[in-house]
Amino acid sequence: MATFFLIIIYLAFISLGLPDSMLGAAWPIMRLDYGAPVETAGLLSMVVVGGTIISSLASSAVLQRLGTGKVTFISVAVTAFALLGFSYSSSVIWLAVLALPLGLGAGSIDTGLNNYVATYYKAHHMSWLHCFWGIGAMLGPILMSGYISNGDSWRKGFLTVSLIQFALVILLFVTLPLWKRTENIGQEAALSVEAEPASTDRNVLKIKGVKLAMITFLFYSGVEATLGLWGSSFLVNAKGLSAATAAGWVSLYYGGITAGRLITGFITFKYSNRVLIRAGLVISLLGGVVLALPLPVVFSLFGFILVGLGSAPIFPCMLHETPARFGKENSQKIMGYQMALAYTGGAFLPPLLGWIAARSTFMILPGAMIGFIVIMLMSSEQINTLMKKKLQHFR
Repeated sequence: MATFFLIIIYLAFISLGLPDSMLGAAWPIMRLDYGAPVETAGLLSMVVVGGTIISSLASSAVLQRLGTGKVTFISVAVTAFALLGFSYSSSVIWLAVLALPLGLGAGSIDTGLNNYVATYYKAHHMSWLHCFWGIGAMLGPILMSGYISNGDSWRKGFLTVSLIQFALVILLFVTLPLWKRTENIGQEAALSVEAEPASTDRNVLKIKGVKLAMITFLFYSGVEATLGLWGSSFLVNAKGLSAATAAGWVSLYYGGITAGRLITGFITFKYSNRVLIRAGLVISLLGGVVLALPLPVVFSLFGFILVGLGSAPIFPCMLHETPARFGKENSQKIMGYQMALAYTGGAFLPPLLGWIAARSTFMILPGAMIGFIVIMLMSSEQINTLMKKKLQHFR
């Protein structure tokens, strides 16, 4: 039963990743149908992220009231209806209206499943969980491009993904009783966390290290989203590559993240989350330095791959460390704050850097990423120091 239940969770994360990159893939065609300017996609994306941030912040109260199973079921259902609406929308206004529930559906399920796996499963499952998100994020554009290249409407792409989501809704409804049963089993066999369990704290922001963790999530998503959004522009404008080649190199960056998380799942059997987070940050920093140095253009490819591979363990391992760092009693609320800051970093830091680069040069991109990674490394190491002091205190 435990294996079957994990499969359901993995499927839920594939479904979470499916819509994430579809709007960007379809927008060049969509905007022509609506007569909308290019930048409208950015506004729609902001609405989606806004909804996700709201639901992430509210997730602790919602999850406590309804439980992870029901929240997952409701969130996937909301996402499915929103995508169905996208496929039939008649104007950009309707897209904006539907973008809000699309974001709301993502935030609670993301926070809930991350905390559920961090609390009741071992570290390798967290890495593989986010690997499955990467599979979904890659499949979305593939489905969309398949319909468009065959001369079909982009609407069929959203409709197909909506139907996939509805199939998952049915599966989640049928298996709702398993969530509570598995949670009870997980409580008996749960990992004993490395740190002493913290007492429940209503104001979790007062717990030492929480704000540092939130800063790390903010800048991690900033790095990941910035390189994804502006990587091609950097390669074209600063390195002189063609747009087609640049797009291919950026896809290898995402491939590095997805493959890296698959590999990380096996490495967690031997090394702790803290070691993998540190190693990932150092590898990402090395990749940023390679991109910043005036080396032959082929080295930029290695830089992108290094940043992708380095990024792979950081996010899932930080999430899995949350109960160990701050106590299982506080992890749900802290997880919501962490996810909200992660979405905030991904939403606002890339547009800010793009605005600056458009008025100066895209050569600032590697320098900014190096700065972000250094801040993450310093914050992460400071948290480790705090945890060591805490363990010494309890001893």
